[in-house]
Amino acid sequence: MHTLLALPIIDGPVPWVLGGLSVALILVLAVRPGGARQRARAFAAAAAGALLALAVYLVVNATGAFGDPLPGFVLWSAMAACGAIGLALASFRRSRWWRKVVAGIAVAVFAASGVVAVNAGFGINPTLGSLFGVVPADTIALPPSDAGDDPPDQPLYETWHAPADMPATGRVGTAEIPATVSGFDARPAGIYLPPAALVADAPALPVIVFMMGQPGNPDPSFLAATLDAYAAQHDGLAPIAVVADQVGANVVDTACADSTAYGNAETYITKDVVTWVKAHLHVIDDPRWWVIGGYSNGGGCAITFAAEHPELWKNVMDISGEPYPGSEQPDNIEKTVYGGSTQAFEASKPVNILAAHPGAYDGMAAAFTAGGDDPTYVTAAQTVSAAAQRAGMSVSLDIIPGAGHTGDALTSGLQITVGKMYPALGLSPG
Repeated sequence: MHTLLALPIIDGPVPWVLGGLSVALILVLAVRPGGARQRARAFAAAAAGALLALAVYLVVNATGAFGDPLPGFVLWSAMAACGAIGLALASFRRSRWWRKVVAGIAVAVFAASGVVAVNAGFGINPTLGSLFGVVPADTIALPPSDAGDDPPDQPLYETWHAPADMPATGRVGTAEIPATVSGFDARPAGIYLPPAALVADAPALPVIVFMMGQPGNPDPSFLAATLDAYAAQHDGLAPIAVVADQVGANVVDTACADSTAYGNAETYITKDVVTWVKAHLHVIDDPRWWVIGGYSNGGGCAITFAAEHPELWKNVMDISGEPYPGSEQPDNIEKTVYGGSTQAFEASKPVNILAAHPGAYDGMAAAFTAGGDDPTYVTAAQTVSAAAQRAGMSVSLDIIPGAGHTGDALTSGLQITVGKMYPALGLSPG
């Protein structure tokens, strides 16, 4: 089961195998006995399937059911899959048993091929498990931790010398972080330990607490790949990373707040996760070497937590972040999380928290990114980064040409923001 859940569905053979099978099955089903009338019925069924997909796409975008409009690749993938399914369904009528069997198999293959194609377009769920919201329990072995390590006298890059037996890449896995204070129903966190953390007498390292989007999983794959690439260029040095679950086992938009409806998401991240990291990981116990970061929903949570708790972390990574937690369904969040209080909801927004505490953020560094083809989130990044700068943070904002709000925005955003963090964390020269 673990192997199946870990099956890659963006890279690797799966998309090609499904695509090849789909083409072969379409050719088999398109060759129909019975003359022009049967072929016309098959064509009509395929056209009906494609038009149904088009209609659903237009309704979803018109009603804003998923927040921002769905990208074009969703339409083309859905029309192709539904059109092929229509062809397969037409093959059940007045056909031999073997054609019915082939048609039944084809329906499953066409549906799977469409889902994999859409997922590849978004580029967020790299494995079968992550697509279905199941991260395989691959518990990581944590090296011994010296809790409460003092800040280094010099930047790590000046004093660190990689030993000959240091691994070439870091270690990735999961860990249960108990919700001791919050009681929040969180899924296991993703953990990344860089090469420098896996040797004898390893140095205390900076740490990134990161949050993914909603819906989404605490999957460390993308962040780990970026940190491994940077570690390879810096003698194995990289932050230890914890990808924590701010949306919970029910995968809802908690607005990163404490609420009766969805549980104490804020307390879980700011107390339970922080306490666990200090107790179990060999990290520098000083907010100057701590980063709070996130993507999309997680990005909005990251800048909110940074604004609310500057005593916990002095660095922020906000990748295509929401302008405020709950921005995709504000009416529901105001009612469900904040009990209908507009005043409480407004007070929770990062721009308002920042404005209320000018001067509290001196010495904090914040790196923002957004995809150039993602206008809603470009505006969000511009608005929130400007508020952070006015409040006293040292701010950078990068708009990524050609990127939307999917995998390209995440991978490029991580490369940019991690690069901005390296000098601030003493891992490279400024």
